[in-house]
Amino acid sequence: MELLPTIWFIAIAVLWTGYLFLEGFDLGVGMLMKAFARNNTERRVLLNTIGPVWDGNEVWLLTAGGATFAAFPLWYASLFSALYLPLLVVLVALIFRAVAFEYRGKVDTDRWRARWDWAIALGSFFAAFGVGAALALTTTGLPLNANGDREGGPFAWFSGYAVLGGLAVVGFSLVHALAFLALKTDGEVRHRARQWFVRLLPVLLLPIAAWALSIQFLDGKPWTWAAVLLAVAAAAAAWLLARSGAEGKAFLALGVFLVLGTASIFGAVFPVVLPSTLDGAFDLTISNASSSDYTLGLMSIVAAFGLPLVIAYQAWTYWVFRRRVSAASIPEAHSFLPAVAARAFTTKG
Repeated sequence: MELLPTIWFIAIAVLWTGYLFLEGFDLGVGMLMKAFARNNTERRVLLNTIGPVWDGNEVWLLTAGGATFAAFPLWYASLFSALYLPLLVVLVALIFRAVAFEYRGKVDTDRWRARWDWAIALGSFFAAFGVGAALALTTTGLPLNANGDREGGPFAWFSGYAVLGGLAVVGFSLVHALAFLALKTDGEVRHRARQWFVRLLPVLLLPIAAWALSIQFLDGKPWTWAAVLLAVAAAAAAWLLARSGAEGKAFLALGVFLVLGTASIFGAVFPVVLPSTLDGAFDLTISNASSSDYTLGLMSIVAAFGLPLVIAYQAWTYWVFRRRVSAASIPEAHSFLPAVAARAFTTKG
């Protein structure tokens, strides 16, 4: 077994897990802007819970992609070229979402805010769905030939596994967001988030459970099956803790569920990093898709110094903004644009 490629396979799995844990709840909060929040004040409460952290959470996506590019260039090239269209949708969705965060409060009219609320909700949904589809396909396979190139047209990637993975991340993000809102807000939003969490957790986690189980039936190992069983126990614990009002412990239990679930999925497919659905001989593995030992060694040194700094900074950010947000802490809305400009933006169309 090659040591450095194995270490970096684990590191990339950890980066994706960190991304799903941190970005998962803020994508979920974005999706809940229209379905959960009942008025503008509640929507502003939701936005204030993720306002200081959402852009920092996206760093984990860039880091996971960058680490894949540097450590396993053939994995990166085959996956990203085969998924050009869905990843383009993810990029556009993240751009619309980011712009909506900045522009939503510029004009104090319902029409203006409604447009940006939809941009946040839809951008969050398509970003979560696209990332989930990509992760599912990197564990179940793409139609790759001997050169690692995709066979078929631009939609050759589309399959039941892609849909399942997309729904898995969407479902997890929603339930994770409800746990986060119960932990981070106060008043009516807090109580309703906890009620929705208890009611919806069994349904919203079904797709990610189906994804994990399908991988186990295909490539499962004894320890990955054990991880799946422990993940189920963690989800049950999260439900029971939320029902009893222990919101912080419920949030952490859901995080344990995610860690065990992703470990079972990545562990089952190891050492394959991207299977070929055409022929098992065309699979990309940690051996034939990795960079040189020199590159991986240099990356390990940089990561040993850089990653702890990133984690420490993000932990400090969450500590600074640890207090709950309530409707009482939201000031009156007002326009940032001059009245003439505001009227021009809201009367067109």
